[in-house]
Amino acid sequence: MTEDDKGMTDRSVERPRGRTLVDGPAAPVVVAPGTLPVGRASGLPLREEGPAKLTGEALYADDLVFPGAWYGATVRSTQARARLLGIDRDETFAWDRVVVVTADDIPGENVVSLIDDDQPILVPVGGEIRHHAEPLALIAAPDRATLAEATTRLRVRTEALPPVLDPLAATEIISEHDIVVGDVEAGFAAAAVVVEGTYHTGHQEQLYIEPQAMIAVPEPDGGVTVHGSLQCPFYVLAALARGLGEPVERVRVVQAVTGGGFGGKEEYPSMVALHAALLALAAHRPVRMIYGRHEDLAATTKRHPSIAHHRSAFTADGTLLAQDIDLILDGGAYATLTSVVLSRATLHAGGPYRCPNVRIRSRAVRTNTPPNGAFRGFGAPQAHFGAELQMSKAAEALGLSPAEVRRRNAYRIGDTTPTGQVLRPSVAAETVLARAVEASGFEAVRTRTAEARARASATAPDPGDPVRTGPVRVAEGVGLALAWHGAGFTGTGEVKLASVAALELGEDGRVRVLAGSTEIGQGSRTVFRTLVAEALGVELDVIDVAPVDTAIVPDSGPTVASRTTMVVGGLLVRAAGELRRLVEERNGGRPFARVRVEDARRHGPTRVDRRFEAYPGVHFDDEAYRGDAYPTYGWAAAVADVAVDLDTFEVDVRSVTAVDDAGRVVHPVLAEGQVEGGTLQAVGYATIEEIKVEDGRYRNDRLATCLIPTSLDAPRITAIMVEAPFSGEPHGAKGLGELPMDVAAPAVVAAIHDAVGIWVDRIPATPERILEQLLGAAGDGLDAPAEADAEARP
Repeated sequence: MTEDDKGMTDRSVERPRGRTLVDGPAAPVVVAPGTLPVGRASGLPLREEGPAKLTGEALYADDLVFPGAWYGATVRSTQARARLLGIDRDETFAWDRVVVVTADDIPGENVVSLIDDDQPILVPVGGEIRHHAEPLALIAAPDRATLAEATTRLRVRTEALPPVLDPLAATEIISEHDIVVGDVEAGFAAAAVVVEGTYHTGHQEQLYIEPQAMIAVPEPDGGVTVHGSLQCPFYVLAALARGLGEPVERVRVVQAVTGGGFGGKEEYPSMVALHAALLALAAHRPVRMIYGRHEDLAATTKRHPSIAHHRSAFTADGTLLAQDIDLILDGGAYATLTSVVLSRATLHAGGPYRCPNVRIRSRAVRTNTPPNGAFRGFGAPQAHFGAELQMSKAAEALGLSPAEVRRRNAYRIGDTTPTGQVLRPSVAAETVLARAVEASGFEAVRTRTAEARARASATAPDPGDPVRTGPVRVAEGVGLALAWHGAGFTGTGEVKLASVAALELGEDGRVRVLAGSTEIGQGSRTVFRTLVAEALGVELDVIDVAPVDTAIVPDSGPTVASRTTMVVGGLLVRAAGELRRLVEERNGGRPFARVRVEDARRHGPTRVDRRFEAYPGVHFDDEAYRGDAYPTYGWAAAVADVAVDLDTFEVDVRSVTAVDDAGRVVHPVLAEGQVEGGTLQAVGYATIEEIKVEDGRYRNDRLATCLIPTSLDAPRITAIMVEAPFSGEPHGAKGLGELPMDVAAPAVVAAIHDAVGIWVDRIPATPERILEQLLGAAGDGLDAPAEADAEARP
């Protein structure tokens, strides 16, 4: 074991779908396929909400019944940019049958409260429409037929304005950063090889299980309660209070069962909740705002498209000397979460590699397209795509293995990042890389694919034709990628959030978890119960988790940024330690498990709250953009095996070996699920998930045309967990949910290159793009794709 590996445990199990071992020594432990039990037999707690979801008993927002509720709808713009001149009502329609709300009817501020105050709840007359499907007015009716008719009787008058649709032509900047370290030009002057490339990533739709959905219920005191599908209840609470002009005490947010979020249920539910609440208060009755899938696809936020230009300098032995990176994100019409997405993209742009000379310039621009927002990894997947393809191209130009060039440059303990952060223990880049290479047989597969290409080339009827290679109709390839991912909020974000979580020992001796973190399919309720039970020394069945209701739970911060298990879980473990100490001291040192019921009867309910405190020795200057960007990092590597059909150029991703370091794995089965889900989303991102934009609107805004991988498309995914515990939290956990999203896409594209010899620098790598690149490479000489991007220096 190397110095960098100390304190790490590699828990790996080889079986067809991948499985992690619950406990193991420092050396890797391999369990024979199929021998690790699952469910109750494994000793792991079952997923708390699993049975209700499996049997259909779980109530999603659209399942909730509120007597007398009306139906709400949004009247939207059909133009990308225009001046709103007026909203007229057809005089032949009986408007007293419905309720109409416009910007003039908003009692508070006409702004969707988030980071920047630039997005209106509804566009006011005289104001500017900035994107297709922007909300202009709201209507509620007692039945769907009346609602549908009313929406056709509202006439919108506009004056068309020229839209800005190309981010390269955009002049309005939402956010920007500039990082410079060392002497970049001197680094390039000393280089033996310079690799250059421009990389494009497109929109990606979150496609959660149920669309955006909110139901607003007026309260007798004039306040409102909103029930809905969401990730961040206190975001919604703040937006409602501001938009309605009400104190937060008169506003309440309750999470319904939420079928996934992936970032898409982070900021957009505030808009839907505001619309539902405005209608409910105007109608004096509950109003249901339940989007159909078409409206959800057409109007809601997506992953930010990106354009990244990289120049990387290397010595002859593969040492990275300099990086010069320009990164652009398309923010769409409004800022939403763009500034934090850009920040994370900037900080991850150089990849998990030490480099003495770095220049990173980034900006997010405003265009007249629907706003973009959070999506799993927010910013890091875009950044890693370019960084990893640069490393793969460099390996080819240098004549090195893609694994070796990464190993020589990967971060180690004591290395310094471009913001000046010195990496402390819990650096697992080399470990995840080594496990991915070993478990996948990467080098052997790479040798085999090279031999297959050589045979195909030797038997090809026309060596200059990249399309036909004799009888061979499928080309196989293997690709590798490595990534790091900052755990928790960027910079001082966690300190500013000041999150709170609590535990309460009830009079019946049961312990209740009080946290504002939402269950969105990741298993957080099960993880919280597991952590608390372990810290208290009690059985899991005495731990309850309170419903996420802002009238009941404290603000634990948003359920984003892979922070829930690490940060909120850490608060709960600390609260459990305090509760246990308090109860045991009151009972003469007797164990908490034995005296909890007796203590509760004698002393009544006992509650312990814990507020987040800054990690010792972690400092970041938000203005200078220097210091410890994150308290710690997760590390991931992936190896993808693909087959490219040489007739249709479709890509079949056959397998992915995914190795992820999440600090300490609290629940291995749930962790494996996160890795498999994130990996599959990244495979879709790389291959088929393309959002086409025409005149500022999404063309494929139906499930029939908005494609994602199905179970039939899923590759064999082997999930291997590496544990490099984070000392800043008592349970050692780091984030996991976003890590797999960072690596699979560049690994797949590198595998496509290994199969057919061309680099696809724009994802998704559709058959059309692959063919276009092949034909272009044939014109330039198919055998020299690397030379197009790499310049050798004497």
